[in-house]
Amino acid sequence: MDVTTLCSIGELSRRTGLSVRTIRFYSDAGVVAPTTRSPAGYRLYDLDALLRLELLRTLRELGMDLATIQQVLDRELSLADVAAAHADALDVQLRVLQLRRSVLRVVARRGSDPEEIKLMHRLTQLSADERRRLIGEFLDGTFGTADADQAAVAMIRAATPDLPDDPSDEQVAAWVELAELVGDEDFRARMRRTAVRQAAGRPLHIESEAGEDLTDFTRQKVAEAMEAGIDPLSDRAVPIIDDLVHRFARVFTRTPDRAFRNWMAQQFEEAHDPQVDRYWRLVWIVNGWEVVPGLTPVYPWLVQALRNDDAA
Repeated sequence: MDVTTLCSIGELSRRTGLSVRTIRFYSDAGVVAPTTRSPAGYRLYDLDALLRLELLRTLRELGMDLATIQQVLDRELSLADVAAAHADALDVQLRVLQLRRSVLRVVARRGSDPEEIKLMHRLTQLSADERRRLIGEFLDGTFGTADADQAAVAMIRAATPDLPDDPSDEQVAAWVELAELVGDEDFRARMRRTAVRQAAGRPLHIESEAGEDLTDFTRQKVAEAMEAGIDPLSDRAVPIIDDLVHRFARVFTRTPDRAFRNWMAQQFEEAHDPQVDRYWRLVWIVNGWEVVPGLTPVYPWLVQALRNDDAA
């Protein structure tokens, strides 16, 4: 087909793969008007009309609406600008679909009940601003008092959880759990107490009395056990705990019996609140941060091992 050739609507249909009805609709809408008409009144189209129609079909397949396409064809809008705008819109749609996919995978893995599914959907549908506001309200409610420890506030705010636009399934699950956790008043009180102590860097009473060498030795041995994947309630943990208990018993001139183990567990429990530790673990996951072994709390493992009756 050259520039002087005219073709009927049927020929145009065969060349483009569009139905006659669709071409007639575009023609009536003025998007691809006929070049002329035959003496019998039939529509005839030239090469330019064919090219417009092929571009129209492509843009429709890419999701553009007819009004925008007509502006592009009439050169009222730049195709590059329109394409960029549509690409941005598709990015948003893809992020929404990815988030929905992650929620469904979490639901499938957990076997969630209807109420939990609704909660997960609601929490993950929050916009980035709404998510930040949710965490901001938690921080203000926890540390917003006039006597709040500013060092603790700075420490918490420096690690604000922020769900990415394309989160993994693990990040979605962590975000849902985190959002539920920060709304609990009891947890806020726990966070306030623990954060103040951590920010101040105050050692535990048992650490001060045992001395720096034994404290560092204990942290090292427990960290090594955790990195080796040793369960604190397993037989493999028994010799580690027995050795530590005897070392502390010598320092405190106590008998390394069950009562002393319970006392040690109570002392070390003050270092870490399990819920607060869980908060920090969830923050790491949501933010996609690498878990640094040296920053992983070791005392929860130690407390569990000390309270294991089979180890006594």
